[in-house]
Amino acid sequence: MIMHYGVNKIPVGVLGASGYAGRELCALVAQHPRFSLAFATANEQRGQAVRVGRQEVTFIATDDAPLDQAAIVFCALPHGASLPWVERACAFGARVVDLSSDLRPGNGEDARRAVYGMPELGSTTRASIKAAEIVANPGCYPTSILLALAPLVSAGLLAPGATIVANSASGVSGAGNSPTRELLFAEVTADYRAYAVGNTHRHLKEMTATLSAFGVDDVDLVFTPHLLPVVRGILSTIIVPVVAELIDATEPFRMAYPNEPFVEVVREQPRLSDVVHRNVVRMTATMIAGTRTPTMLVTSAIDNLMKGAAGQAVQNANLMCGMDECVGLPA
Repeated sequence: MIMHYGVNKIPVGVLGASGYAGRELCALVAQHPRFSLAFATANEQRGQAVRVGRQEVTFIATDDAPLDQAAIVFCALPHGASLPWVERACAFGARVVDLSSDLRPGNGEDARRAVYGMPELGSTTRASIKAAEIVANPGCYPTSILLALAPLVSAGLLAPGATIVANSASGVSGAGNSPTRELLFAEVTADYRAYAVGNTHRHLKEMTATLSAFGVDDVDLVFTPHLLPVVRGILSTIIVPVVAELIDATEPFRMAYPNEPFVEVVREQPRLSDVVHRNVVRMTATMIAGTRTPTMLVTSAIDNLMKGAAGQAVQNANLMCGMDECVGLPA
């Protein structure tokens, strides 16, 4: 059921508000013209007051969350801990945007209970999001990669049996704010390294399952994430074998996203500075010279905390509430 609201603000709650994505959500809700923050939970920081924009927020324990007081609940709890709280929120009548991997494609039978919240995949996806009780917010890496591959899939340009190679470099906020040695400033600064090598990152299941839902079952995706010594942002470079050489490699992307408010198809190479603090994916494409078969390089950039997490979650919530998806979001 699509919810439509009048002039009154829509109460929303944030479960797991002390993480980077949770804090970003609270900040977006604080500046949103139609949302009001009903509660924000953070077990380890319960009782602490933090400043979010012009609003002061006092964290409460997750067990104390008044779920019956929220029309929309953003669940930013850790992967593996989110699903029970999604179910509780729904039992109280709230609609949920879940930012964990628990309900995303490729993550078991429970994933069938949620709509995958990537609005740019088309009008059918948008309609499903508007009607959904539960939306699985996409992961940050899959957002940067799938939105870059979708136009090639829809245009029938992927070479049969292709091996797609996606290398993505992310700021350290993508790993969360738990204190770990490898994320200390002295470990990260002036360095650059790959991790989860050998196709072992948990986001790979989400991407391959979504490609399969597109009808693409005969390609391999090799995904290697890298850690950048910056706070936020993801830059993905994706090597894609295609069926034919294109005179203008950006044409499939301009055709696929002609009126998308949060997709920017450009001629120049996107940079992280183009997208940080914005809810956009910025992309370009070029044919690769010197290969024996036609091969394209697609580059995309997002802010992992905005389009890769909190911004996309608000975009989905806007649709669920019958609003323009751009409301309250920096473009």
